[in-house]
Amino acid sequence: MTRESSVRPSEGRSEFRGKVAWVIGASKGIGADTARVFARRGAQVVLSSRDVAGLESVGGEIRDAGGETAVLPLDLTDEAAVTAVAREIRSRFGRLDLAFNNSGEGFPPTDLADVPTDAFDRVFQVSVRGTFLAMKQEIPLMLESGGGAIVNMSSTAGLSAFRGGGPYVAAKHAILGLTKAAALDYATRNVRVNAVAPGPIDSHRLRDLPEEYRERTRQAVPARRLGTGTEVGEAVAWLCSDSSGFVTGATLPIDGGRLAGWA
Repeated sequence: MTRESSVRPSEGRSEFRGKVAWVIGASKGIGADTARVFARRGAQVVLSSRDVAGLESVGGEIRDAGGETAVLPLDLTDEAAVTAVAREIRSRFGRLDLAFNNSGEGFPPTDLADVPTDAFDRVFQVSVRGTFLAMKQEIPLMLESGGGAIVNMSSTAGLSAFRGGGPYVAAKHAILGLTKAAALDYATRNVRVNAVAPGPIDSHRLRDLPEEYRERTRQAVPARRLGTGTEVGEAVAWLCSDSSGFVTGATLPIDGGRLAGWA
């Protein structure tokens, strides 16, 4: 257990007390860290992903630290399953105030003409269609509660590109389009929709790679370090808080200066 995740809600900020947050992709990495941030700030947190064991582990950790959570497994590619989880949230909690759609599907770097069509479709099915299906359920729940805030997971690849990243880059750009469109649709109805665009984050994915690659990645960041999942989670929480009440349709890079240029 990390030092941050062991902090009890009573010891931290409580601006989300009485609010319900749904974190999709919460079984590990950035999603799990964001769920911990929400819980430390007093929210009741619904944890979803396909990894039931991972969800139970994160949920148990939050409960041990004094937080409130519910584990509702979910295959984001299954529309009926997304609808069922949303119904369960309504039944259990009667409201939804905050949501983090941390969906994504990677693919090894491949020149565009060599990308299998089914692989391209899979990346879009999980990342883009999944984000759409989630918002399609989250927004009506939030409207019933008087409003809310949604944050979608993009990437610096949603604002730039890299060689061999065709499917991933296209999907992350598409998520920003969905975010902006939804933000405009509900700007007068108290539902804010924003996105985060993390750069290299010290998560399970990077930890599985050779140290030589990790070091090259660090050196490509002006800050000369990797970000943390907690730093992304804190940014997500800010976008969901009243402190960002006039922010909607925006994308927040969390990248150590990477998109600013080379240093």
